[in-house]
Amino acid sequence: MKELIIKENEAGQRFDKYLAKVLKEAPKSFFYKMLRKKNITLNGKKATGNEKLLEGDTVKFFLSDETFEKFAGNTQVPRAYCHLDVVYEDKDIIIINKPAGMLSQPADDGQPSLVEYVTGYLLKKGELTEEQLKTFRPSVCNRLDRNTSGLVCAGKSLAGLQFLSGIFHDRSLHKYYLCLVKGRLEKGEHIKGYLHKNKKTNKVTVSEKQFEDSLPIETGYRPLGSNGRVTLLEVELITGRTHQIRAHLGSIGHPLLGDAKYGDRDFNRAYTKFGVRNQLLHAYKLEIPQTGQTFLAKVPQLFESILNEEHLEGSYYENLEISVGVCQNDHPGSGDRNCGQ
Repeated sequence: MKELIIKENEAGQRFDKYLAKVLKEAPKSFFYKMLRKKNITLNGKKATGNEKLLEGDTVKFFLSDETFEKFAGNTQVPRAYCHLDVVYEDKDIIIINKPAGMLSQPADDGQPSLVEYVTGYLLKKGELTEEQLKTFRPSVCNRLDRNTSGLVCAGKSLAGLQFLSGIFHDRSLHKYYLCLVKGRLEKGEHIKGYLHKNKKTNKVTVSEKQFEDSLPIETGYRPLGSNGRVTLLEVELITGRTHQIRAHLGSIGHPLLGDAKYGDRDFNRAYTKFGVRNQLLHAYKLEIPQTGQTFLAKVPQLFESILNEEHLEGSYYENLEISVGVCQNDHPGSGDRNCGQ
């Protein structure tokens, strides 16, 4: 007989969903058969599987050790270790300034992603155990392209995952990016269009008119400074589609600096000597109205170097100071926590 006590991160879910995590190699028919025969019980009583679990509930498995181990499996949850630039953290969520080049979520190429790094980070801190990983896994709740840097949110607990998933799904939070684009833009705009993704090429097409399988997109932008050759933009991502910022700005004749997929090859070539190989796009600010918090992340060193080269560093730092000031003024005494600096 094996006995398990429901922890905080396991509470709130259906009993059969929990069993599917504990005995992940077993067919669902096995769960229901064992429940009917009272070989699996909840708080000492017969259960149907649709009960909602509460913290402190007791689950007993009247199974042989061999059967339990067979269906539980022994696959280790992937994890990886590296330094993470943590902008904010509490018991439920963690917000990280992801570097360009790191995957947000696992891909088929087998390279570690931020999900594995967060798992390793929490294991190393002792906030997560191997036993807890059998029924709960921390997860990233927003995705950035591999070569886009900036703020990524992850849930450390079930409550954190539910909160973050909710605000990303209903688009109640505000996401802002910084990028350098070709040419001069002198006034802010709110642009709309339709985006179609080619799954074979992993490339999108933007049109002003709707066409088959296209999705509506909205992008807002505000110029922070320009030298005529390039413009530093603050972009608000209103809808979050694949490659939206890169393709949308490219479609209006202002492609991102360094963007090989949607950019201008000749324009990009002039910056390869400075080490620019990918788009200079950085998710630098998140506003969460539900909590009144604003989080900021400084641009990477390469981005900052190009700003200095183009004499646009003043525009960048002026905007950053304004953002920090607003954050601190709105939340007296908690500037560092909310601003992530």
